[in-house]
Amino acid sequence: MRLLVLGGTDFAGRAVAEAARDRGWDVTVFHRGEHPAPEGVTVLRGDRTAPGGLAALAEGEWDAVVDTWKAAPRIVRDSARLLSGRAGRYAFVSSRSVYTWPVPAGLDEDGPLVDGDPDAEATDYAADKRGAELAVVREFGAGRSLLVRAGLLLGPRENVGRLPWWLERVARGGPLLAPGPRDTPLQYVDVRDMAAWILDALVTGLSGPYNMVGPPGHTTIGALLDACVAATGAPARLVWVGPEALAEAGVSGWEDLPIWCPPGGELHDAVHRADVTRALATGLRCRPVAETVEDTWAALRPPAAR
Repeated sequence: MRLLVLGGTDFAGRAVAEAARDRGWDVTVFHRGEHPAPEGVTVLRGDRTAPGGLAALAEGEWDAVVDTWKAAPRIVRDSARLLSGRAGRYAFVSSRSVYTWPVPAGLDEDGPLVDGDPDAEATDYAADKRGAELAVVREFGAGRSLLVRAGLLLGPRENVGRLPWWLERVARGGPLLAPGPRDTPLQYVDVRDMAAWILDALVTGLSGPYNMVGPPGHTTIGALLDACVAATGAPARLVWVGPEALAEAGVSGWEDLPIWCPPGGELHDAVHRADVTRALATGLRCRPVAETVEDTWAALRPPAAR
């Protein structure tokens, strides 16, 4: 397979590029040069936001394209339009944020969507992702477009700072506020498992939207934090505090305490209770939480400390 990754040097895009390279695919990454490209890939340079920034893509043919853009939909429109006659399929890493709020528990891919404009400048994250979805479908057609609606993404090189926040806090040791209950279910996907699914989907010719996150309750907040303690080897002591006490103290889930949301609320339903029947039925496999935590911690430490 000849794969073009638009980006391909940071977190999700990099995971796709590295996974494809490791399968022996012919991988090209197109990026601005802000991060080093993975070893063993062809590198093209350009800035998609600048006039003439797609010049490096004027020639070449690929079996598939993977795009992780998260701002102005017109950027995706221009890329897809340029490549529509020279690439077989276009996979766009979108987001479950495209569903209208509140997102109920158990929502599948047929849920109501926010408005989006494929020709728009950047507005807000949800509308931008939806507009980009529409741009891909318009330029490539529904049968050649794969819309990967990612949920909570964790794993090595995470650039949002959710799991790294917990790991770095645990590594400092001492008493650690742990948001309860311990058995609060979490739903996420390791970025490498998403990458593997995307590559398989491109080979088998899947199209349309897929909620891309692991099964609900793949782990719990207790298991996640226990894995952080084990991975770091730090003398941390988890002090469990219930959601009612946290709310009274003005401590919020997700923002103040990453990943965790109070169980039973709108936010927990939206983030941790998606229907992923379609992805699981088409081959999504999710590694144990301990592996995700250990590998993320290893990536955070300098080479000499590993």
